[in-house]
Amino acid sequence: MKILVIGTGAREHAIVHSLQRETASGTAVHELHAAPGNPGIAASTTLHKVDPLDGSAVAALAEQIGAELVVIGPEAPLVAGVADSVRAAGIAVFGPSGEAARLEGSKSFAKEVMAAAGVPTAMAHLCTDADEVAAALDAFGAPYVVKDDGLAAGKGVVVTDDREAALVHGEACLANPNGRVVVEEYLDGPEVSLFCLSDGATVVPLVPAQDFKRAGDGDAGLNTGGMGAYTPLGWVPSGLVDEVLTRVAQPTVDEMARRGTPFSGVLYVGIALTSRGTRVVEFNARFGDPEVQSVLARLATPLSTILLAAAHGRLAELEPLRWRPEASVTVVVASEGYPELARSGDPITGIDDAGALPGVHVLHAGTAISASGELVSAGGRVLSVVALGADLADARRRAYDGVAKIGLKGSHHRTDIALKAERGEVTVP
Repeated sequence: MKILVIGTGAREHAIVHSLQRETASGTAVHELHAAPGNPGIAASTTLHKVDPLDGSAVAALAEQIGAELVVIGPEAPLVAGVADSVRAAGIAVFGPSGEAARLEGSKSFAKEVMAAAGVPTAMAHLCTDADEVAAALDAFGAPYVVKDDGLAAGKGVVVTDDREAALVHGEACLANPNGRVVVEEYLDGPEVSLFCLSDGATVVPLVPAQDFKRAGDGDAGLNTGGMGAYTPLGWVPSGLVDEVLTRVAQPTVDEMARRGTPFSGVLYVGIALTSRGTRVVEFNARFGDPEVQSVLARLATPLSTILLAAAHGRLAELEPLRWRPEASVTVVVASEGYPELARSGDPITGIDDAGALPGVHVLHAGTAISASGELVSAGGRVLSVVALGADLADARRRAYDGVAKIGLKGSHHRTDIALKAERGEVTVP
């Protein structure tokens, strides 16, 4: 099958890696294309230059190469309606319409849909000026949770006990074009990411994962796009996936269909296991990075089969998904200065050595080829080192052995990805 993957990050590399694995194993034969891609994706894929936010250009490229399936990875093209352009050209696409992607593009819209669908979530106030933000902060009290209403690449949320810092973040969000702010009640308890695939009617959940948003060990430092992830989660209640499916994902998909804007693609459900029960923290309209790196590493059912079924409205015909029994841990290697002023242009070494370790593969996120032909950093999160192991302890050891092989001046990574889970120290209120 000819498949075109849109995007440049480790999420898209993880998708390509899974599809390439099908070809390597003889499960299926794919001709893989990516736009714009990255140097890691280029190793197994034909790259094309295209503006991923230009729906007409993406659709034209898909037609030109004869793509049978287009997979749109990042949120910005989805919110911009790129999937609509591809569908209008008569090509199967995995990813929601621009209208449906508002579940991620606007947190206030997501709250509206959740309310209509009876989905349990945090109480929230939508604010359009600083006085409203201040009043909402005082109404909820500390810890303060302040979110940019629009897209912010995973870094639009501040959770703090410092009222002034919360107010400053709210004012910064309001200063953006069409800036609006959502102030929420604080949800206690650990968070879980669950990807629910939808074809507009049927919903098929993947396995839960947990990611690590803060830059430093022990959840210190600023919020990031994600510094690591792992699966499985041995500490979650046994019925959690079924609960999220029946109380959150299916009602949301049904509500979107009722509105005439069916949701087809990935409904990423971020949930908190609180002292008052399961609550939705956020929706995203695409796979989460870095959770998808670990989740796809364990997927035994061919990914192409699932994506195509979702694109064609045939998820109900799928057999139950199959999963590898191993644990998977992903550790992100970030450039110096991330998540504030990240350095770029530094040489990267050791990727082949890391990838040669048993159970380890390395995915590119922010990389580029320099004028001299050298692999260099080109973003905040540079690489994801993904490892499979017999259990979390084994997967952690392999992942960090891989990280130790990577050379990147000034780079940093968290050393505690999945550590509490390995030790049995994650508690649910």
